[in-house]
Amino acid sequence: MTPGGGVVVTGLGVHCAAGAGLEAFTDALRAGRSALLPAADRDADSPGAPLPPFDYPALLTERRARGGWVPEKAARTAARSPLGVRVSVLTAAEAWARAGLAEGALPPERLGLVVAGNNLTGAGAHRAADRYRDRPAAVPGRYALHMQDTDQVGVVSEVLGIEGEGCTVGGASASGNIALITAARLLDAGAVDACLVLGAPTELAPMERQAYRALGAMTPAATGADTDHEPPCRPFDRAHRGFTDGVGGAAVVLETAAGARRRGARVLARLAGHALRLSGTSLADPSEQVEAAVMRTALERAGVAPGQLGYVNTHGTASPLGDRTEAAALLRVLGPDAPALVNATKALTGHCLGAAGVVEAVATVAQLAGGFAHPNPWLADPVEPRLRFAGTAAVPLAAEFALSNSFGFGGFHSAVVFANEGV
Repeated sequence: MTPGGGVVVTGLGVHCAAGAGLEAFTDALRAGRSALLPAADRDADSPGAPLPPFDYPALLTERRARGGWVPEKAARTAARSPLGVRVSVLTAAEAWARAGLAEGALPPERLGLVVAGNNLTGAGAHRAADRYRDRPAAVPGRYALHMQDTDQVGVVSEVLGIEGEGCTVGGASASGNIALITAARLLDAGAVDACLVLGAPTELAPMERQAYRALGAMTPAATGADTDHEPPCRPFDRAHRGFTDGVGGAAVVLETAAGARRRGARVLARLAGHALRLSGTSLADPSEQVEAAVMRTALERAGVAPGQLGYVNTHGTASPLGDRTEAAALLRVLGPDAPALVNATKALTGHCLGAAGVVEAVATVAQLAGGFAHPNPWLADPVEPRLRFAGTAAVPLAAEFALSNSFGFGGFHSAVVFANEGV
């Protein structure tokens, strides 16, 4: 079966620093509103793009008051879950309702769940270690569940009543795209009729954040210099200094095109092609050759020539090596003067790590459906001027096809192609 050929998007949900819910997120994209804090305004151990104050019961009540769907088990099942799991429940329920699956439209055993991300619980482990050090017996038994990434699968499947195939998939910062590809393969194989792809939030521990800085991948902590007050994350700008972490999650509902038609679901986009490859390395170094290869393969599987591509949502972390490598790979695939607009959503949301690919899939489909490309608010001096980067204001976009890249430490390289079903 042709990879991705008959798989469509029928539901989206998102909750991140840039916006809580699809409408707020889309508004932030259109406005180019960045949620990133300058280094001078935060401490070194906190996220660069934190969530707004998060009151789970109040958010459920607010959603009910607005007429939104809240699963019956959402409050009880997730009440004592970690922050990341509660964010996942909100985003999953939003996508599920938008897909029209809230009222038991399909048998539970034909519903699947793929959770993107690995090492999701670092901050929780850090807090538990403090408690254990002071008083070992005070560590609660429920931590045996909460310390595992699979807690996301258990809680969300219980809340939404998903009883088909389910798993977590880890590929560092490429996890989101890998989860989309895994779900598409489940659908192509006939294992499920609909599959929720969940980009689960990552909460970094202070030690993990320091390790990224020591590696040179993350923006430095505040140093007292004037640059601490400048925008901290500038993808593809010659002044880039590394990624800034953002807390957030997103969800995408995928179905076969035939299944969506049978139940009259609204199709938002089609997952037209995808590709995933390793580059055979244990290091953080990206491969220009393999990045170009996965982009070409995804486009070939979608039946799309590079010149037909209207938009590229880059991996674009603001890591100097990563940006230069991706820009060079894009130039290999697209050629100079290509029509595709290029932007980087991480300049607005921060790097959501394991969830990034799903957050950016939501951003890509939202822009295709909304007919705009969000700006690159901090891009003034591009590392590769031959690419058509979006400017500092949103512009109209009438693209038929869009490419979204995700790459990860350890040699993970992936690309997905979405087709705009409204064009």
